[in-house]
Amino acid sequence: MRKNLLFAPLAALLCAAPATAQEEAPKEFPSPNAIVAAAAATEWQPIAASDLLVMDLAPDAKGEERRVIIQLMPPPFSQGWIRNIRKLAAAKFWDGTSINRVQDNYVVQWGDAGYDNPESGETEQKALPEGLEVTGENEYSQPASNIIRELLGTDSTDDLKRTAEEAYADGGVAANRNIVHMLMRDAYAARTSFVGGFPFGFGGAEWDSPVWPVHCYGMVGVGRNLSPDTGTGAELYTVIGHAPRHLDRNIALVGRIVEGMEHLSSLPRGKGQLGFYADPEKRVPITAVRLASDLPAKDQPEFRYLDTESNSFARYAEARANRRDPFFIKPAGGADICNIPVPVRRVTAD
Repeated sequence: MRKNLLFAPLAALLCAAPATAQEEAPKEFPSPNAIVAAAAATEWQPIAASDLLVMDLAPDAKGEERRVIIQLMPPPFSQGWIRNIRKLAAAKFWDGTSINRVQDNYVVQWGDAGYDNPESGETEQKALPEGLEVTGENEYSQPASNIIRELLGTDSTDDLKRTAEEAYADGGVAANRNIVHMLMRDAYAARTSFVGGFPFGFGGAEWDSPVWPVHCYGMVGVGRNLSPDTGTGAELYTVIGHAPRHLDRNIALVGRIVEGMEHLSSLPRGKGQLGFYADPEKRVPITAVRLASDLPAKDQPEFRYLDTESNSFARYAEARANRRDPFFIKPAGGADICNIPVPVRRVTAD
């Protein structure tokens, strides 16, 4: 496990106002995409094949293949559901299931058509594999101390508290360079930042304050029924519209789509209030879902994400918050956490 995962070193950059004097500002500013393109190879972190879930849909009307690839969340977040997802993939549970719900500006949902599908009248449910865990609602978030413990390898309360205090110190940059934070506030969290390349909300400055993944575009979550049900991971969805942040800490998030989002976001919308397809012919069949590590070596996709602690990511995030490239007239002076998507790229053979 990398020991440098928690907070991205962005606060000083994101919280800085645009250049205060016209004569001090350079005449040209690179775009976010240009910054990403220029990032050094050492600033890109590999994603393990065992953390990639590969979902193959039936070919489209033109016979084109449709593959969606999901990166699973890093520890310590949502691990009960993720262990279930690994078991479900190994059991080939999703083979022969379908995409059952496409709600405009909200979510695409897939799994067994008989599960919680009120607009179709489906009631017959596919049997789940044995041994799935039941994960409690308390796992929707993690205490900051759990994450710091992962980084520092210590159970010392004093060390945990001191590190948390440094992380939230005024000025934006912690004395301990392993723990640096962003001061981005919004309506849903005291602060927001990145953990292992994923967007997260933070409940406060205390060492045991909650930390939780947030519902940005392309994030993948677990369908559930009414509380106390938390879902098994057999029903999954992804966000295809404006970030529904009101779902944060109410549903488990387990990953994000890193490739193939267009195969989901472009699907016809369901006609019912919740976007379920009442007509079975509208459902898109799922032919297979496997962990990439279970595919033949030659077929395993490789991806890297731009390290959220790297200098290039800091520059990229600042550019997203303060666009000054030629098209823009006035820098915004800030950015929603979901407006700083973490760059991910496929590794191709030379």
